[in-house]
Amino acid sequence: MKKYLSFFRLRFVMGLQYRTAAWAGVATQFVWGGMEIAVFRAFYEAEPERFPMTFQATVNYIWLQQAFLALFAAWLLENEIFESIRDGNIAYEMCRPLRIYPMLFVRGGAVRTSKAVLRCLPILVFASAAPDPYRLSPPAHGGTMCFFVLTMILGTLVTVAFGTLIYVITFFTISAQGLRLLVTSVMDFFNGSIIPIPFFPPGMRIVMELLPFAAMQNVPLRIFSGELTGERAIGAFVLQVLWLVVLVILGDRLMKRAEKKLSVQGG
Repeated sequence: MKKYLSFFRLRFVMGLQYRTAAWAGVATQFVWGGMEIAVFRAFYEAEPERFPMTFQATVNYIWLQQAFLALFAAWLLENEIFESIRDGNIAYEMCRPLRIYPMLFVRGGAVRTSKAVLRCLPILVFASAAPDPYRLSPPAHGGTMCFFVLTMILGTLVTVAFGTLIYVITFFTISAQGLRLLVTSVMDFFNGSIIPIPFFPPGMRIVMELLPFAAMQNVPLRIFSGELTGERAIGAFVLQVLWLVVLVILGDRLMKRAEKKLSVQGG
């Protein structure tokens, strides 16, 4: 365990070095969040009673989505890992006294966490100081905030586990480009990145909430916003745990299979 913690710390510190890119991302995400809220406000002013979430809940959802974008972004997969698998340099990683799957998992978690740490605080501060009705409002109860943090951690782990599974599947392909395009499109649509899941038709929403994508950013953001409460929140939490276990076991088993059949061109 100490080896993987050391590896996490190393990758985390490396990720903190890109401060200029982080500030550029903060500016982009703050402007994008404001524009998105303005668009939703135009629709809410017409018929607010027809929307599944209150406008304040939607505002909270959007600001949190922008603040923690790095934790859940579908496109945040490392080109370096895909290249090492494609050209065979991953063989050098196998010479280390580390198992490949946990190493990839820890690396993915470190990269996402470091990027989120650099970006989230400025966005949260600016959003909390924004004028009404664009202001980020915290939950009224401390218990909700604690549950939000817990589901945020689980959602991040599910996202990392899914990303690690994509790396592992790449071992069985010639090129990862098509796989990445497909996964990014599907994940962005089904995890609530484009449109929050409550806005979908009831029948489709029920199916979407059972998928692993809903166990990512959808659960913590809706809990913070107050849209997901009570037994529904507990059920969503249980699904997060379930999908985390399933994705980790699946990824680990596929990795063991890939290690047995791995061949490097030219050697």
